[in-house]
Amino acid sequence: MWQCKVCSGSLSSRYELLKHFRLQHRHMPRYPCPHINCPCTFKTFNALYIHLSRVHAQQNTQRLQQLSTYSCHLCTCSNLPTEKSYFLHIGTHLKSSETVTCMFESCTFYTNIYGTFHSHKNRKHTPHTFKDFKPGVVKITQVSQGSSYNPEEDAGNQVNSAVSADSACSSSDSDVAKNLPEVIEKNFAAVLLKLEHFAHVPGTKIDEFLEELHYLSSATLPLSIEILEKVFQKHSVTTERSMLEEVATAICTSNPLLKAIEKGGPLSSTYIRNQYYKESFNIVEPIEYILDAKEKRSFQYVPVLKSLQQLFVRKGVVDRLVENHKAQNRGTSEHHTYNSSQDGSYIKQNSFLSGDEMRILLCLYIDDFEICNPLGISRRKHKLCSHSSLSSIYLAVSCKTDDVKKYGYYRVMQPLLQDVKTLEQEGIFIPLLGRCLKGTIQVVVADNLGAHSIAGFTESFSSGYICRFCTGTRAEIQTKEVKSGAFTLRTKELHDSHVKLAHETGTSCFGVKKPCVISETIAHFNVHTGYPPDIMHDLFEGIVPVELACCLASLISNKYFNLETLNKSILHFPYKWADKTNRPHVIPHTFSTKATIGGNAHENWALLRLLPFIIGHLIPEGEMAWQILLDLKDIVELVVAPTHTDESIAYLEAKISEHRLKHQELFPGVHLLPKHHYLEHYPHLIRMFGPLVAFWTMRFEAKHSYFKQVVRHTNCFKNVPLSLATKHQLMISYHLRSSSIGKTPLQVTNVSTVPVDVLKEEMAQTIAQKFPGTSEVHLAKCVSSKGVTFRNGMIVAHGSTGGLPDFGEIVQICIVQESLCFILRRLSGWYREHFRAFELTACPSRETVLIELGELADEYPLADYFVGPLRLVTLKRHIDVI
Repeated sequence: MWQCKVCSGSLSSRYELLKHFRLQHRHMPRYPCPHINCPCTFKTFNALYIHLSRVHAQQNTQRLQQLSTYSCHLCTCSNLPTEKSYFLHIGTHLKSSETVTCMFESCTFYTNIYGTFHSHKNRKHTPHTFKDFKPGVVKITQVSQGSSYNPEEDAGNQVNSAVSADSACSSSDSDVAKNLPEVIEKNFAAVLLKLEHFAHVPGTKIDEFLEELHYLSSATLPLSIEILEKVFQKHSVTTERSMLEEVATAICTSNPLLKAIEKGGPLSSTYIRNQYYKESFNIVEPIEYILDAKEKRSFQYVPVLKSLQQLFVRKGVVDRLVENHKAQNRGTSEHHTYNSSQDGSYIKQNSFLSGDEMRILLCLYIDDFEICNPLGISRRKHKLCSHSSLSSIYLAVSCKTDDVKKYGYYRVMQPLLQDVKTLEQEGIFIPLLGRCLKGTIQVVVADNLGAHSIAGFTESFSSGYICRFCTGTRAEIQTKEVKSGAFTLRTKELHDSHVKLAHETGTSCFGVKKPCVISETIAHFNVHTGYPPDIMHDLFEGIVPVELACCLASLISNKYFNLETLNKSILHFPYKWADKTNRPHVIPHTFSTKATIGGNAHENWALLRLLPFIIGHLIPEGEMAWQILLDLKDIVELVVAPTHTDESIAYLEAKISEHRLKHQELFPGVHLLPKHHYLEHYPHLIRMFGPLVAFWTMRFEAKHSYFKQVVRHTNCFKNVPLSLATKHQLMISYHLRSSSIGKTPLQVTNVSTVPVDVLKEEMAQTIAQKFPGTSEVHLAKCVSSKGVTFRNGMIVAHGSTGGLPDFGEIVQICIVQESLCFILRRLSGWYREHFRAFELTACPSRETVLIELGELADEYPLADYFVGPLRLVTLKRHIDVI
């Protein structure tokens, strides 16, 4: 029997399992190989079929696998793990002009020319199998996952279980056959939904396609009659023409696809299809709320309670919620660490969120974005404001920004806040838990303008009170540090008094204009604990491009290099892997007059991190402008760290203070930005909120691209919020049909399975100690784990020596019992202050070690670069060395 890896289904053959998988689990984000001992997964069925034909063509059972190793017949080299590595080895003999005799059975060909040999192999021995090699070349080992394999016992079991297997299959097959028309119809509907709302094919074009498809399918009736007639004649069965026509007509008319797309069928037109989607895919429909009927102003609200209920019918989501709650209640270590928002003081001080009861924490994201070309005449006409709740980025409210300004946040957010109030007071019932869970809004994630606008603070940052964390003014932040204690931090009581005074006087009080619309309705939400900073806008699109402009202008004026040299160096730098994707743009000629280099967050981050490798060798040590940039690089690495300790927070505070002094010393005429002041609050805010990287808007802003694509392809501006909300909800419902939520833990598409004893003795011993009973390992060149890609040649940090992190180069990626491991070549790392990077040198012993993914000091892989003779690697985020 073949067991489905996704559900508990058992099928009689691999072919039946693939049919089952394609019908029942076609919405999986990745499709796993059906063989138990194969960890590969694929994005498409076609890729899966190619894998099966290449790797498992000779494997007839789900558990048993043939492992092969190769031995060279010309030298003593043996245990070559793959056929490719074997022929690469043979190639080394040929390149040395050694005579090679053909290794295939009954072939006497020989040559010492590399090209001649490969031409012969391709002409005479393609394709081939293990049996085609001469004796002694290939060693075959039979391996069974989870238990020892006995061929006689397996044969006996197949005979003894035939009756029970057949009965199980017949029961399963009858259930499938009974529901097959409905399953086919739903899968076809899902394909059409994907075309219409993912690929944005217009509904009218799909209607035309379905009409033509139905006509062509119906036109095959005479062909079906002819085929039936030939089949009956082949089996010497005589029947009347009328019966053949009746059978062929019954077959055609009973086809669930034809019935679905015929005139009046459930998928025959755009309108009917949308009704079908709503009924069959559990879509949470947006509700239109009228702001002004005369002016036809409205907004769309997607009920958050229904969205939560739609989400929590998924077992994976509920399991994750329970796991997070258990992790929160586990005992803390002796050294306090900040791993998540649950470790921050704000949640610990909130009795509603920090109790023993499980809670649903909502994160609201607010931003406006242009849906048209920002350079065109419609630059502000169609600007939208969207609010998304939950970490999955579900849409809650879609409204035009002009309407928010005209009618206010209270009108636009009222239905959302009423639902959250219900969630807070009564909760929602979770069937999988058998009880109700309460929840509330934990934080509102937004840029500074959005946060000040909804929180009721002044929206001007050029003068006056510019901070939502303290009562500092734009003038005061130029001369006073947050670290000095010169600024009064805002509290609930202080904010309430400011709101009261602002209401009585009719003017803003200490930067407070009006009460926060959320805290007025939601009991457990407070202004001073609900608006974390956004490091993307503060740092990567704020401080970083501005300071890069100042410091680069200073370095160019000192004639260390010119702008042309800098831009050539940026363009021709040998970026690797993820750095190649986020490669920085060239510096514009107007950067000095504009006082910023511009660019997006990813590009600016990459430029700051790699700038020491690009131009560091051109700058003398001790240069003040260079020191300012290097300090800023250190600050960024600390801020984006996923884990903090009291020591790392204190170090960040000292670095920020030192950076401020150097900046004001070198650029006395340059005013500090409000974002410089917000940065000084970060050490305190990390203690309150936990790691701030969890609340940056970078992951949310990717959502904008989907909405922009919808508008660009629909080209309809009659009611943009409705169009976006409707298509978004259809897209969400499609994704929720998937059998898994989020990224799969391990993604690999190509592995070589080898016996453990092929590896070096120390590696085999380590695997035997960590994974007892393991007889084979899967070797891969590229693996993705939780969205992070690892490749051979990448550098990873593991352990520490003398207060510095240890590094290793990935020599081989291994998957052992579904655990991701790395065979690393140890490297010595020496810190180079001028580059803020580590110089890597090979260890004298050239020792290799086996490290599991969880043993890495940081799960983010790095790339090494050469600066002259130096092999350097720089961190992307700070690592606490213990």
